[in-house]
Amino acid sequence: MNGSSAGSGPRHRPVLAEQVLHLLDPQPGQVIVDATVGGGGHSRLMAARVLPGGRLLGLDQDASMLKLAAPGLEGLPVTLEHANFGHLRQVLNEWGVERVDAVFADLGFCTDQLEDPTRGLSFQVTGPLDMRLDQTGDCTAGDLLQGLPERELADLFWEYGEERFSRRIARTIVNRRRERPVESTDDLAELVRRSVPRSSGRGGIHPATRVFQALRIAVNRELEALDQLLASLPSCLKPGGKAAIVSFHSLEDRRVKLAFREKSLWNVLTRKPVTAAEDEVETNPRARSAKLRGAVLKETASPSRP
Repeated sequence: MNGSSAGSGPRHRPVLAEQVLHLLDPQPGQVIVDATVGGGGHSRLMAARVLPGGRLLGLDQDASMLKLAAPGLEGLPVTLEHANFGHLRQVLNEWGVERVDAVFADLGFCTDQLEDPTRGLSFQVTGPLDMRLDQTGDCTAGDLLQGLPERELADLFWEYGEERFSRRIARTIVNRRRERPVESTDDLAELVRRSVPRSSGRGGIHPATRVFQALRIAVNRELEALDQLLASLPSCLKPGGKAAIVSFHSLEDRRVKLAFREKSLWNVLTRKPVTAAEDEVETNPRARSAKLRGAVLKETASPSRP
């Protein structure tokens, strides 16, 4: 990745690391899944706790993240796989693993991804409007901006970004693309800024924040994958196994909360989401919006496999 390599190591710092370890309480001999390896910070901490005799199985849909994380995981009982966490059940089948002791997922983006100008994931870095985490995917953010009708663009910004000026922004984009395509992160951010009234009361949030969020979700089918993961968890965990998920916006957190409320399957570990303390936010600002929820699969749960 641009600006990062296996030699320099990831810049990303794992959020709520102590809280995740406390919630999952990894033990020697256990098998744990980190469904979002990213820079490998959470994986490294959990893998060290399952020694001796245990193993961590790590997934990431971004192959470059696995390459970046691998050096920091050397010497630990870790197996890595390029896969989307929505396919967790299929991956476990391929590995010959019936059920595991715990599953963890951090739904946020890695700092190394956000700061990579070739990805176009952030309006703070100039780059092409790609936004694919899995570079084998065939649809980019630029494709959506150029190809979707105005109404579908507006619906996308509203549904995935909860952007209240979605129609105005979509109209601006469509008018612009009649002249030339929207090609860069700077270009898109400026179009959004011009579309949103200065008096919109965003509280310091950049006007383009929600539009970029919506496009990232759509390009990577993030909510669809999360729904698949949540549905598969009961068939992937041993009875008494734990699940812990860190989310970063309400669309994700709402899904996790509702899934863990299924009383026939789960005992909730977090009545309210666990959030970062002030000292962590000061040293790692992206932790500000992180919400951790956890649950234990009931011993009596007998879900069918998806």
